[in-house]
Amino acid sequence: MDISRFLGLGAMMGGGANMGDQPSPDTAEQVYISSLALLKMLKHGRAGVPFEVMGLMLGDVVDEYTVTVCDVFAMPQSGTGVSVEAVGPVFQQKMMDMLKQVERSEIVVGWYHSHPGFGCWLSNVDVNTQQSFEQLNKRSVAVVVDPVQSVKGKVVIDAFRCINQQALMFGHEPRQTTSNVGHLNKPSVQALVHGLNRHYYSMPISYRKNELEVQMLSNLHKKQWTEGLQ
Repeated sequence: MDISRFLGLGAMMGGGANMGDQPSPDTAEQVYISSLALLKMLKHGRAGVPFEVMGLMLGDVVDEYTVTVCDVFAMPQSGTGVSVEAVGPVFQQKMMDMLKQVERSEIVVGWYHSHPGFGCWLSNVDVNTQQSFEQLNKRSVAVVVDPVQSVKGKVVIDAFRCINQQALMFGHEPRQTTSNVGHLNKPSVQALVHGLNRHYYSMPISYRKNELEVQMLSNLHKKQWTEGLQ
């Protein structure tokens, strides 16, 4: 056997081992959305009905199991009743530069868009948009919110991330399971038809509120500002 071929074979085996040692996504990973971010997403989505709207999410990647979203902002877009695409590639960089000027240290952890009245799932255009985000940051998250089906006490929202198709070809699971997955939402038939668990997977969402956000939410139902003084 030629020594060069032997060395090449050894390098290929070593490379495969290194690829296997890389951390893979886990079913225990959660997306924590603040009350402010959730309210701004719902308000933006309802203002755009019947068209889809989109924006960027600001937050931080805390560890391998936690992605926090503390704020969102809208961005220039071209939306219809069934799809939406960003049209201002320079806007994101300008917005991030302005946030740095006011000492906002958050990074872009993904994007959100609305599906007014037809549930939470990703279309082919959405999958392509999410793939472009994951090329910049593998932990990026795509959040879909339905402002029409959302009512008081229940928000129709879900978070997604693309599945590595090359890993599926080799028979690898898109995520490793190290914890109970009972907290995952039951997927809808519509989402399964549009590629859920084939092109992208769902991630559990949790909500966090600090003391100031609790006070803000408790004052939302008051009709007059003078009620807060009583």
